This record gives sequence, structure tokens and C-alpha cells, in this order.
Amino acid sequence: MDKKKTMEKFTMEAHEKGVFTGAWLYAENGEILSSGALGFRDEKDSLCLNEESIFEIASVTKQFTAAAIMLLRKRGLLSLDDELSKFFPENPYKGITVYHLLTHTSGLPDHETWAIEKLKGQKTIPDNSLCVRFLRDSGLELEFEPGEKFEYSNTAYCLLAEIVKQVSGMPFEDFLRSEIFEPCGMNSTRVCHIRVDGIPFDNFARGLVPRDGGFRIPDELDEYSYVIMLDGANGDGLVYSNVIDLFAWDRALRNEVLLSKDEQALMYTPGTLNSGEHGTWGLDNEIGYGFGWDLYRYEEHGLVAMHDGGWPGYCLHYERFIDEDRVLVFLCCRTPKDDRGYDSFYDGMRAIARSKEPAPIACVEDIAVKNPDKSSWERFLGRYEKKDEGFPIEEVCMKDGALYCSVVWDEAYTEVCRLYPIGENTFIRKNGSETFVFGEDQLTIDETVCRKL
Repeated sequence: MDKKKTMEKFTMEAHEKGVFTGAWLYAENGEILSSGALGFRDEKDSLCLNEESIFEIASVTKQFTAAAIMLLRKRGLLSLDDELSKFFPENPYKGITVYHLLTHTSGLPDHETWAIEKLKGQKTIPDNSLCVRFLRDSGLELEFEPGEKFEYSNTAYCLLAEIVKQVSGMPFEDFLRSEIFEPCGMNSTRVCHIRVDGIPFDNFARGLVPRDGGFRIPDELDEYSYVIMLDGANGDGLVYSNVIDLFAWDRALRNEVLLSKDEQALMYTPGTLNSGEHGTWGLDNEIGYGFGWDLYRYEEHGLVAMHDGGWPGYCLHYERFIDEDRVLVFLCCRTPKDDRGYDSFYDGMRAIARSKEPAPIACVEDIAVKNPDKSSWERFLGRYEKKDEGFPIEEVCMKDGALYCSVVWDEAYTEVCRLYPIGENTFIRKNGSETFVFGEDQLTIDETVCRKL
């Protein structure tokens, strides 16, 4: 396989179908085999993306937060067994260690929901110490005892950033810049709070979300107001980087610039629960979550450490083949209008990195039944009960010969979605992965049954 030609053709197909606007890079043994960028980086479609364009990398940030903790451990300034109460005496949750925070096994409740409610109507954006205030003031119980389960936690990584700040005596932003990014040659990478401080760099890839047939800045839409409220956070996101710097990070890890192979191996070891098992998402080939890395093992490729990132306007993927010296990164700055199309792009890029031919991009229009029999659709129309769990559908209607549903996410936003037939009674939508199956006076959305009212 000519991976360069295959990846260039595949990314172009994805871009033409509207599921990829961004930059990518793939390398083996330190040599870049394919890289490029497609589309625009602004809402006016006037500024072209390039390989140096800078994206918010969302949860891909977590590996840098974990690396900062490992550097402090290397210098003897903290231990993985240190408890949260050592750093935050006012913390009411006992038995939570740095190890639990790193491996998403702490049981901490989510501070973001609490923070969004507290911050409604406020004009100031709090800094990351908000997560410490949450420990003291929320009054919420642990979700589970530390080490009992695996449950992904942004709260844990915000607290890790506060620990880095406290132990190092430096702002988290400065620690990552001087102790990680600069030594690794990541000259365009930094922690940023663009709603607080403005955009401090050129070539910024603005994250955009679908709206009214086009794309909008999420800050302008009420349902995405949390991107402003949470802009002062650290540790779980808010690192900005590009494909060039993320390749430099891969080489720095490979060459042990900051951490030895043994120290990295600890980061690539799945977190262990109290039961002795590893907490996982339950995905194929997944072996667990280490320190800021999702971990997979393949018979033909060995150990792979990766992380995805998602935030309004951004879809991101970073993947390192530990045993084969391969690295794949793709950064998208427009939330795709077709989730299934993006999923097929995601799977295809990872297939190419594994020396396999990708399946063609499959968008909803490609999957949907052409010229369906609509004779039974009239009985699907009407209002349906809303359940606490699942997709909050409210009503199904027809317009111009197509089936639509209205979805009330909250008081700020009602979404109208077209439903595309893939069978006699079975439908899917573009901006979601749900399957809708109509029955006798009921609608089943995935596994949730809603009665017709």
C-alpha cells in the first residue's frame, strides 16, 4: 500500500463529503509519510488551513497533564500514592490518590455540571481553582468508592493541574510551557484561555458547529455557552497545538527527552481496580486506561496508546504505536454534520495506519434507502413521551415528503432532525448515532421505548 496516496485520497473524499475539515499527519520510524490540511480555519471561509494551523486539542491535553505529574514524581516532589487531602485539606473525599485521578478511578462527582449551574448569568470566567471550590462546596457524594470502578473524569484532571501548580510553585500554563513544550521543540503549543485573554497566536483554526445549513462559532449560541464558562479550566483540555508539534511530542517521547522508557511504561500500564481488573470502555482490543492514554493491544501491532478529543467545533485523534514506531494524528475544526460519515473517516484513517485499505466514507445519504415506500409513515406522526434517559424526542412530523423529529435538549435549544429510512420502520439521523424503530404506538430509540401520546 502507498500510504501517502491512500491517505491523501481518503482525506480528500472525507472533505468533499463534508466530514473532515482539518489537518493530519502520519509517520513511521520518525519519517512523515503523509501530512496535509483541507478546508478553511475561519467562519467566513477566507483563511485556508495548513499543517501549522493551531487547534484546541481538548482531551488530548490529558497526556500532558499526566506527563507533568510524572515529571514531579521523577523529581521526588510527589508520589502516586499521595492522597487528595495532602494537597487540599478542605477536601471531604477520603482515600482518593493521585493514581486514582490519573486512571479515572477516583469516584469524584462531575464538577462541570455544578459549575455551569453556578456560573449562569455571571460575566466573569473563573480560573481552574473552581474545581477545588467544588470539592469544598458541592456537598455531593462520591459516585463510588475510590478504585471500585472506571469512570472518565474531567474533574480529576482539573485537580491534577492544581496539584502541578501547587507542587511546582508555577502556574500550570508556565510549567507545561517551560518543562514540556519547550524541551520537546513544541514551539507552537501552549495552554490558552482565549475567551479570557484573547487569541494569542496567528493561524488559529476556529472551531465551528453546524447551524442552519452552515457553521457558527459556538460562543454565539446559547446551548454552547459552557465553552465560555469553562474556559478558565486547566488539565482536562485547553492545550492548543498542531500536527507538527504533536509529531515532535512523539519523537520526544521516543527519544526519552523528558521521561525514560520505564517511566513511560508506567503511563502505558492500565489502571488497576480494587478487584484487580482493569477499568475499560469495553471496546475491541482495549486493555484499559493508563495515565492520560487509552490503551489497546493488537496481535499484529502490539501496544497502541491513543486519545481522542471532542469539544464544540473540534474532533481530534492522536495515536502512537509504541511497539512499531508509528504515529497518527488528525485534527478537525468543524463538528461534522454527519456523525456516521465522520465515524467512517475515523475508522478509515486508523485502518490505513494499520496498513489496511479503508472502507469508503459512508454518510447517511449513502446508507439510507433510495425511493422508500412511505405508505406507512403517516402512523409514525405525533407526539411521544420523553424519558429521563436517552434521546429527548418530542414530536415526529412530515415535511416535503420527509420525516422529521423535534428534540428539546433544554430550554435554550430545540433541534429539528431529519430521519432517514434504512428499513421499513427503521430510521437514522445525520448528527447522531441513534437508531429509531417505530412500532405499534411506540418509538424505540436505541434501547429506550417511548409511548405515543
